[in-house]
Amino acid sequence: MVKDMTEALRKHWSEYLMEAAGLGIFMISAGLFATLLEYPGFPFRHAIEDPLLRRVVMGLAMGLTAVGIIYSPWGKQSGAHINPAVTLTFYRLGKVKSWDALFYVIAQFIGGLAGVALIAVIMGDAIADPSVMYVVTVPGSAGLRIAFAAEFILSFGLMLTVLVVTNRENLASLTGVFAGTLVALYIIFEAPLSGMSINPARTFGSALPANLWTAFWLYMIAPPAGMLAAAQVYLYSADRRKIACAKLHHQNDKRCIHCGANGG
Repeated sequence: MVKDMTEALRKHWSEYLMEAAGLGIFMISAGLFATLLEYPGFPFRHAIEDPLLRRVVMGLAMGLTAVGIIYSPWGKQSGAHINPAVTLTFYRLGKVKSWDALFYVIAQFIGGLAGVALIAVIMGDAIADPSVMYVVTVPGSAGLRIAFAAEFILSFGLMLTVLVVTNRENLASLTGVFAGTLVALYIIFEAPLSGMSINPARTFGSALPANLWTAFWLYMIAPPAGMLAAAQVYLYSADRRKIACAKLHHQNDKRCIHCGANGG
């Protein structure tokens, strides 16, 4: 067991760092745009008074950030999971090895926290203001049940989309576009219900510096449950052996530690 662990670290440490960096960049972008749009001390907050319009800007920014990460050289190599729920689901499908799954998840949690810490240094007190509060994800006024259901449904939808698209030869290269579009739409229309997390590491990265743990359990359970349910539904209509590799973009020359392509 120890030998397998050290071997995985020796061979795949770069992919683990890429996963950490991917979510770190996502959180830097989230913290930056949320602070610019919501902090009362910045002009954007007053220039765009309608909360829906601010969410449109935020959604577009984060959707484009997700697309950029997926199609970046690092995203093409690691697979751009940047979400423990995604990694856990591909592990459930037999597309990620045990030690890789564990180190991916650890890297994602570290990367998310590091990203928030870095943007907090850059933005200073503004990101700690109650209007931003380190971009924490907490249930909206509709309550816990609605927030849980929303996180489950959104996670289910994202993972099912990824599985359907990555397993269609004519669509696989567009997986990042589909995923980024969903992220944008989710933020625009669902954020008032749950804060739009669908990512346990993303929620943890904000909750720790904010010291705000409201319904933290919800964001640890609902996203993995939703994505695992999507995988189960997909398995009903697909041959497990024909499910594509655990990458959101595999049409490239980067090595793959999941299927062994290009020297992985």
